[in-house]
Parts: sequence; structure tokens; C-alpha cells
Amino acid sequence: MSFFSSQNIAGKPHIDSDYSWFRLCISVLISLVGSAGMWAVVIVLPAVQEEFGIDRSAASLPYTTTMIGFALGNFLFGRMVDRFGIAFPMMAAALMLTAGFMLGSLSGNIWLFAVAQGILIGVGSSITFGPLIADISHWFERHRGVAVAAAASGNYLAGTFWPLILKDIIAMDGWRDAYLLVAIASFVIMTPMALLLRRRLPPQVVDLTTGTVVPPVVKRRIDISPRVLQILLCTAGISCCVAMSMPQVHIVAYCADLGFGVTAGAEMLSIMLAGGIVSRLLSGFLADHIGGVRTILLGSFLQCVALFLYLPFNGLVSLYVVSLIFGLSQGGIVPSYAIVVREYLPAKEAGERVGLVIMMTVIGMALGGWMSGLVYDLTGSYQAAFINGIAWNMLNMGVMALLLWRTRERGPAPA
Repeated sequence: MSFFSSQNIAGKPHIDSDYSWFRLCISVLISLVGSAGMWAVVIVLPAVQEEFGIDRSAASLPYTTTMIGFALGNFLFGRMVDRFGIAFPMMAAALMLTAGFMLGSLSGNIWLFAVAQGILIGVGSSITFGPLIADISHWFERHRGVAVAAAASGNYLAGTFWPLILKDIIAMDGWRDAYLLVAIASFVIMTPMALLLRRRLPPQVVDLTTGTVVPPVVKRRIDISPRVLQILLCTAGISCCVAMSMPQVHIVAYCADLGFGVTAGAEMLSIMLAGGIVSRLLSGFLADHIGGVRTILLGSFLQCVALFLYLPFNGLVSLYVVSLIFGLSQGGIVPSYAIVVREYLPAKEAGERVGLVIMMTVIGMALGGWMSGLVYDLTGSYQAAFINGIAWNMLNMGVMALLLWRTRERGPAPA
């Protein structure tokens, strides 16, 4: 059987079908466009700061509100997806992004710009991560890891695509015209694509050979209640991303402190994102064979090794190499939480549960970025900040080891 064969699981003609792969392609394209809000605010930051005549901390406020909106939106849209499907929330998010970028382009002060980024762009962008991942996970079983990883990669693809487009527009016409372009793209591209996702899964799966209803199945059973499992996954999500945020948020400042300049740090960040795309896709293939928990555990172990490598190696070339290793290690961790949710918990709650875990990972990124800066201020060095990240990373590994230890064989979905 070929990888993209339309043959699918007996009694589930809609699973791993040609339409499933078509839906995945549409989901990746939507994520590429809808994730623009996560990166556009970073690209326009210097221009916004100069035009409004504010300091760097005030200019960073819109990014903070964007992350808050993104975190909350993952949970709220996740619940909507469970109830209404993805199409209606996706169209609502497209309108929010369109309005947010238009309002942002018309903002006369940093406060209005920050509100547009947080309430409209941040929340609107969230539909393209956790909720979209949860939706696509329903359409795959045999290749679910690959599908989830590909959908999650749209966020990183946007991080490589939009800066290249927007930087030239900002240089020629200013950041306001750049935001108007994204507003138009959000409406023109996302709205019709959302209509292509209107098809929903049947409420019951019927075996076509026998005519009987196929009971819902989870891949693995675990000797932990769903509520405790959700708490453990949220704890793991926070801890892994506190560790992950140290290089991602502070690599540019770290390079500046070492005398290598901001450009070198920005290049290392790009290398991390490129490595993250590769890592997400490889982790998806891996999760289909060994499961989500083992994939997270392996990724966390490799991320821990990469964080350790930052301690002794602080030369220019070695930092490029370690940054690539870090990117290849961490990219697949966050999407794999969606795999774990689908393996252990009922499918009908996937949107809400995946959205909640993703919200916790965003909180972890925000907490880790701030915490690393605080540790630096207290010690005058990033060495202690790296050690702090390693400690949080080990907490995540401990949670995953616990889940692996309490895991049992395949069985019926819990009530």
C-alpha cells in the first residue's frame, strides 16, 4: 500500500482517505496565512517604536498582548471546534484577523495597536495551531502523527515566509501598508479555504461489512484519571516550554553580550526555526510508530542535551551548530502533546483538551522568557539561565516517564 493510498481502515472510509490528505494540505495553507500575526508584530517592532516615539519595552507590549490572546484563543476556539467543527470558527478567526490588521494599520498610538494585536490578531491567529491540529487529528489514524506534525509546521513556515515578504514592503511603503496587505490576504485566502473544511465526521462510525457501530477506541489506556492526566500534560507543557524559551527568546541578546552582534543571533534564531520544521515532521513519523509519550520523552531528552551544550560552547561557530541541534531537538515536542491527547482521551473532547495544553505551552514560553531575563539580571550571566532551563526540562521528562510507566494496552475509550 502506498503512503498516500486511498485505502483506509475497515469501517472508517473517511479516515486516512484522499480527502484526509486534501484537508491536511488546506490546513497547512491556512496555517501559513493565519499565523502571520505571530511574526508580523516582531517584524514591524522597530518601525512602530520609531513612529510612536516610545522605548523598547513599550514597543514590546503588542507582542505580549499577542501571546496572551494566542494562549486564550487556543482554549476558546478548541471548545468551539468540538461543538461546531472547524469551518465556522475558522471564518470567525479570518474576520478577526482582517479587522485586527486593518485596525492595527490605522492605530494612532501604541495602546490601540496593542489592543488590536491581543484581542483580534492574537486570538484570531490561535485557530491555526491547537484547534487546527485537533481537527486534523480526527481525519487520520494510521498517519496521525505525520498529519499533526505537518499541520503544526505551518506556524514555522509562516515564520520563514512572512518576514521575507513584509520587510521589503516596510522598507518601501511603511509598516501600515504591510499590515493592510496581511489583512487582505487573511480575508481573501482564509475565508474560502475555511469553506473547504465544512465536512464533518459522522457522529458514529459504522462498519460497512457488518452494519454495526464501531465503538470509539483510544490507542492506549493509562492508570490515571482523565482529570489528573490533563493536569500532568499541562504541567509538562509549561515546563518543556520554559526550557525551550531560553534559547529562542534570548539567543540574540546572548550573542550581543558575547560580542558577536545582533545579526548573528538573528541568524541562529532562523536556524532554530528551520531545524524545528524538520524536527516536527520527523517527530510525526516517529509518533506513528512509538507513540506520543515516547516521542515527547525523546525530544525532551535531546533538548536537554542541547541546553547542556550551550554551557561549554560559546564560540561563534559552535553556537551556530548548537542552535541547529537545539532546533532539531525541540520542534516536535509541542505538537506531540496533541498525539498524546488523542491516544489517551476521548476524541469528542480533543479540541478543548488540546487547546488547553497548547495554552499552557504558550504560558510556559512567556514565563520562561521572563524568568531567563530575571535570572540574568540577578547573576549577570546567561549560564544560570541555561541551568534553570535544564531543571524545568527535567520536570517535563519526569512527567512523561510517569505517563509511560502507567500506560497499558489499547482499549475502549473512557467514559
